[in-house]
Amino acid sequence: MTKFIFVTGGVVSSLGKGIAAASLAAILESRGLKVTLLKLDPYINVDPGTMSPFQHGEVFVTEDGAETDLDLGHYERFVSAKMRKSNNFTTGQIYESVIRKERRGEYLGKTVQVIPHIINEIQNFVERGATASHDGQADVAICEIGGTVGDIESLPFLEAARQMSLRLPQGDTAFVHLTLVPYIASAGELKTKPTQHSVQKLREIGIMPTALLCRADRQIPEDERAKISLFANMREQAVISVWDVDTIYKIPQMLHEQGLDELICQELRINAKPADLSVWNGLVHSLENPKHEVVIGMVGKYVDLTESYKSLIEALRHAGIHNETKVSIRYIDSENLEHGDVSSLAGLDAILVPGGFGKRGTEGKIAAIKHARENKIPYLGICLGMQLAVIEFARHVAGLQGANSTEFEPNGPHPVVALITEWMDREGRVEKRDEGSDLGGTMRLGSQRCPVKPNTLAEKIYGSEVNERHRHRFEVNNVYVPKLESAGLVISARTPNESLPEMMELPSSMHPWFFGVQFHPEFTSTPRDGHPLFSAFIKAALSHKGITG
Repeated sequence: MTKFIFVTGGVVSSLGKGIAAASLAAILESRGLKVTLLKLDPYINVDPGTMSPFQHGEVFVTEDGAETDLDLGHYERFVSAKMRKSNNFTTGQIYESVIRKERRGEYLGKTVQVIPHIINEIQNFVERGATASHDGQADVAICEIGGTVGDIESLPFLEAARQMSLRLPQGDTAFVHLTLVPYIASAGELKTKPTQHSVQKLREIGIMPTALLCRADRQIPEDERAKISLFANMREQAVISVWDVDTIYKIPQMLHEQGLDELICQELRINAKPADLSVWNGLVHSLENPKHEVVIGMVGKYVDLTESYKSLIEALRHAGIHNETKVSIRYIDSENLEHGDVSSLAGLDAILVPGGFGKRGTEGKIAAIKHARENKIPYLGICLGMQLAVIEFARHVAGLQGANSTEFEPNGPHPVVALITEWMDREGRVEKRDEGSDLGGTMRLGSQRCPVKPNTLAEKIYGSEVNERHRHRFEVNNVYVPKLESAGLVISARTPNESLPEMMELPSSMHPWFFGVQFHPEFTSTPRDGHPLFSAFIKAALSHKGITG
């Protein structure tokens, strides 16, 4: 029988509920438990797929093709379980499901209301996710509730959690509340009142937290923890200090040293083996003791909000860990390159152009790609970054003046990247789309296996087959592939059904390391294992500096 831990937040958002939930999951997994995680998002969007990165940050894609909250990326990086569509649901999905049931007559003419129908549906989604997300039933499901206590949007989720704690046997649920303890510089002290009010609000709803994670920019002294304990009506050992650290991979050890996992195991009546966090301690040691350093230029248009590239940033760090290398990322706004000044690219050991949507900044990205190609700087293009590399090659090497994507120039002379109107989904069904299709759910999504062309850089990195996750609408236009190949471009992998280009590269005679992929490899990188593509990219950057392994 699965036991449930509900993680809630108070005072302000962006305190790190996702990291806290993932870190707790990592500790419990190290104690031999099967753990899965769920994210309950209170917004009305069906999923974050159509939301601006400035609004929501990165959209994480699961193996089964769901566009989900970025916290699911944290979950996969911290535990071995793979997230699926059932691990993330929203208010929009809940209401959509209830309305469909009402239209089918499943409520037998009853008045459909928030209580019990919406609340019951939330509980059904939680219990289904706990079972479906771990190839069977998980021992523990950690359920992160988005937003903060007191938000109108979050109330149905909190009420569902409260009802589950009453309905399930005693010892089957626990509550972890994350709150802010701000430091007021003018007073020279930490203030506990926001935390006191946050817990009070949670108790008004009917939820008594098992543990309180107090976020601050510094360690919280014993006397302040005692004060919080007194006013929050909690044991002092249940008040956990969570201070700012230079890497998120220190947090499992931080929480374990304060006894959070033991407290939770006692509350859930779980007799588990002692925690073994040696893997995490080893990762931290590698991070803090690099032998080399490289500077990677990330050329994008969301560089002011690095949450937009969260998985990508972490994948580069993972590769650094496994190459004993500190990876410094220089964020370069592609719009600043559009007028010909590429001086900001000086001194880079490698250049990366990530995925993205829309025309803004694309010419600056193409300028960066041209700079990388002509100056023999290692280059990695991901999704749009591969498409733009093809466009740059078409324009400046293959002689296709005006080459572009139909996403940016619908009537251009050479649409070397175009919207594919038919493709086969993961279940073998033929899907169709056009320029008028809804934006949500009309992309090639999820993992897909493809054979790799022998005797290529791709084969050295991946072997004979690649299986990565996608999130895109536009594809390299096969009509132009023969012309591009005759100019030297190598298509090193194609989809087995539609023969769509999945990976491209330049031969060593043209460039030491120039590579593009249509998929998003960052979604499958973990700190424990790293990722072969990003590891090869960092090795190429080291080689560019004259450092060989």
